[in-house]
Amino acid sequence: MAQRTANKLTAKAVNALNKPGRYSDGAGLYLSVRPGGSRQWVFLFRDKGRLREMGFGSVDMVSLARARVLVADARKQISDGIDPIEARRIAEANADGVPTFGAFASELVDTIESGFSNAKHRQQWRNTLTTYCKPIWSTPLDKIETDGVLKCLTPIWSTKPETANRVRGRIERVLNAAKAKGHRSGENPAVWRGHLDATLPRPDKNRRGHHAALPYMEMSTFIASLRERDALAALALEFCVLTATRTSETIEAEWSEFDLEAGIWTIPAPRMKGKREHRVPLSSRALEILRGLSETRSGQYVFPGQKPGRPLSNMAMLMVLRRMGFKGKLTAHGFRSSFSDWASEVSPFSAETRETALAHVIKNKAEAAYRRGDALEKRRAMMEAWAQWCEPKNQSTVVHIRRSV
Repeated sequence: MAQRTANKLTAKAVNALNKPGRYSDGAGLYLSVRPGGSRQWVFLFRDKGRLREMGFGSVDMVSLARARVLVADARKQISDGIDPIEARRIAEANADGVPTFGAFASELVDTIESGFSNAKHRQQWRNTLTTYCKPIWSTPLDKIETDGVLKCLTPIWSTKPETANRVRGRIERVLNAAKAKGHRSGENPAVWRGHLDATLPRPDKNRRGHHAALPYMEMSTFIASLRERDALAALALEFCVLTATRTSETIEAEWSEFDLEAGIWTIPAPRMKGKREHRVPLSSRALEILRGLSETRSGQYVFPGQKPGRPLSNMAMLMVLRRMGFKGKLTAHGFRSSFSDWASEVSPFSAETRETALAHVIKNKAEAAYRRGDALEKRRAMMEAWAQWCEPKNQSTVVHIRRSV
């Protein structure tokens, strides 16, 4: 087999590559960046004229140097007439032919990821399994017991309760699939009810609500403090608060989605959690922020990030809150709860108007069938009232724009 030019990539380049596609290191080794953001090492080779692909794991688990060693081993097997994919399958199985948790989990995600609702969900599945399941990653499926599952969960059960509960559920699903394939038998050691609930505290006791939120009575003081920060991320956070939208909906907002004359922001269905187009009536303050930014706009994003052609990082607003002294106390998403509490307890607007403003999916099919409109004008009055509630008392409104961000 003819030797190809190798070692085109560097460790620094690997860390920086995040645009979907394949990046060649040579000798058949590629860094594959998927649309969801996951990054895997793959080896491409031809077998009897047919192009085949062999995965070497994620970049987080396998270094560039290690991937090159694996490619060299695979190429040696091919030159010896050995199918490297089949050889690995045999090597990863124990004497009874049972695959390891890591090998089986990776194959399972490849199989089921088409059914996930969005690319972010697919990436989270892969990332959480590879990050938190290292204690059982190389263990044969039929050898995994409660002790191994607890080694995965215990370090994060109190510090990252929501993530830990998701990891537990994903381990449970992998082991259920393994049982269905005949790779293990007996009870699932990751099941919660009647098993892990006897060892670990209830997940909801580890949480203080779904997201840390600021009491609505303190909003005007908070906004006054926020406006003292001369940063684009601070403007993005204020805009997010005023529109009661989710973090991703704000930071990925594009200028093409706005009609400033009509005062309407139309978020396309693919960017919404409920996969339905959502119109947001803009308050006078929200429009003021947008018009200030439009004077020096560059590119498609309203809140551009440091990398050309990319929006702000989804951590940008959280970092603003940390710098304001709210580390661990507030999240950007939590302001949707602040808005909801204000709308329920203080405002004169109906629950239906509030739920529509929050773009919540109506689970009751009969109610959803009758509620066909989006109450745009009622919501316009609501969002203006919310903006006035948040407005700092006895302070002038100033739009700070820092284009160096």
